[in-house]
Amino acid sequence: MSDALKKLLNAEAPHPVITPHVGVLTLHFQLYGCEDLKAKRKVFTALKAVWGREPDLAVAETSDQEALDCATWTIAALGGSSRQITERLDQVEKAIEDRVDAAILDVHREIL
Repeated sequence: MSDALKKLLNAEAPHPVITPHVGVLTLHFQLYGCEDLKAKRKVFTALKAVWGREPDLAVAETSDQEALDCATWTIAALGGSSRQITERLDQVEKAIEDRVDAAILDVHREIL
């Protein structure tokens, strides 16, 4: 190993390394009256349009893409602490309940 590489490896980082926390919220919805996939997508337009643009969130339909009576969406949140992530996911879940016209059957959370 070269002296330059040894110095680089032994040198202290000028800034502390911050490890971000990730939270994953998965919501399983029951839909009624969707005759086609276009109608189903319209129900979840707000979900992608509002929360899909937030810099600390990622939103995707993760299952049941072809089903007309149900949908599974996952929201991933990035933050500096587990507490911050939990509060953010609480906020997002409540807002989704208020804005999306579909019954939520199951909610799963995981903080990584």
